[in-house]
Amino acid sequence: MIDKLSWIAVYPEIVLLVMACVIALTDLFVHSPRRTATYLLTLATLAMVAALNAMYALGGHTIYAFGNMLVSDAMGNWLKCFAALAMMVTMVYARPYAGDREMLRGGELFTLGMFSLLGMSVMISGNNFLVLYMGLELLTLSSYALVALRRDNATASEAAMKYFVLGAMASGFLLYGMSMLYGATGTLDVNEVFRAIASGQIRYQVLVFGLVFVVAGLAFKLGAVPFHMWIPDVYHGAPTAITLLIGGAPKLAAFAICIRLLVEALLPLAIDWQQMLAVLAVGSLLVGNLAAIAQTNIKRMLAFSTISQMGFVLLGLMAGVVNNNILSAANAYSSAMFYIVTYVLTTLASFGVVLLLARDGFESDEVADFAGLNQRSPLYAAIMAICMFSLAGIPPMVGFYAKLSVLQALISSGQAAYIALSVFAVMMSLIGAFYYLRVVKVMYFDAPITATTVSAPLDVRAVLSVNGALVLILGIVPGGLMALCANAVVQMLRT
Repeated sequence: MIDKLSWIAVYPEIVLLVMACVIALTDLFVHSPRRTATYLLTLATLAMVAALNAMYALGGHTIYAFGNMLVSDAMGNWLKCFAALAMMVTMVYARPYAGDREMLRGGELFTLGMFSLLGMSVMISGNNFLVLYMGLELLTLSSYALVALRRDNATASEAAMKYFVLGAMASGFLLYGMSMLYGATGTLDVNEVFRAIASGQIRYQVLVFGLVFVVAGLAFKLGAVPFHMWIPDVYHGAPTAITLLIGGAPKLAAFAICIRLLVEALLPLAIDWQQMLAVLAVGSLLVGNLAAIAQTNIKRMLAFSTISQMGFVLLGLMAGVVNNNILSAANAYSSAMFYIVTYVLTTLASFGVVLLLARDGFESDEVADFAGLNQRSPLYAAIMAICMFSLAGIPPMVGFYAKLSVLQALISSGQAAYIALSVFAVMMSLIGAFYYLRVVKVMYFDAPITATTVSAPLDVRAVLSVNGALVLILGIVPGGLMALCANAVVQMLRT
């Protein structure tokens, strides 16, 4: 019999699932071309889910539900709260763009977005290999459909097909790795896997073989080199609103599944997976930054930027265990969590400006399309400049403190290899600054190619202004968010 506590633990997911179904049915009776009723119901639901998760996180309790298959802890609840807020912001930015391109003929954008968020929530809360995989598949299947939402667009259909084929392969890697771990340990429970490996009575070769496939599957979801092939094509080919949807909130879920699998289940094998993450991080920083320099399309540039940014997240994850000592684990994993949260915040604002400049029949996705933006709209040019400075790691933007926290976690380990990695990461960041600053140069110093003024609905203007301001404010006073991440990770490690 399922106890009452289990239902309480998944209450936000129940609200999300029920409302997604209600909104899908309600949309059948909505005839507004802009789907106003569906849109408002979706925002209200996402706000409610975010509030519930924040309330649970502030409560500070850890609940194991449904026979240890799910866990509700501070780290997971904060990530689910941030994911719901990110999805809410995405919907605000996406609606005008989608309306101009007949992507709102049905309410699929809103309902599929909510189901993808449900998949993220299950991934973040999963404490069992099957539950984690089920959440991952719900997210990816919703994402495939969203990328192909413009049925009459050949580029979007091609991007969806590439995403589907490569995504299926990556899911196969992850599932095969999980099956190897199950064969070795005899359990699917994350905590039991940890205990079984820590006992030292399991064949090491089988564990490492399974671990390689698990890391490969996770690297695909993060978009780390050499599993990055899908990111530039999908980011470029998908409608820009959907690019934001798959490039924002899902990164929080990808981080969570890395923590659940690598830290909570496979921490005794840290010496093995940290070496793998080091290789992935070096490749991501190198390929991401060098390839981005050659891009003239801003969506492809931001795609390669994502690859390099994930390199920093991997550096944070690999600095947790030093010489079989986990004293620096909380510092390292909280710095990675801080990095991923601030990266998603910055990504939302940067793609929000790209969406804003797009108009009916014109995508505005080339770097040259931003020429003279400061003369046409100083506010939006300033927001984009803040985002570019933040992604480049220039103070006082939040991206600088995110990079600094990861580098500090590496250097404090005292290991020569880790210090060398931090020096390499700084050098790659210097190279990366070139393509970010190029966008700023184009906006402020190039002559505008059109005299069209940039206009946006009130809700988009308000949310985009707050979003841009947060990137700056959290850079000036990062302490609160840093403490939140640190407390959440400490509690996760303790349980």
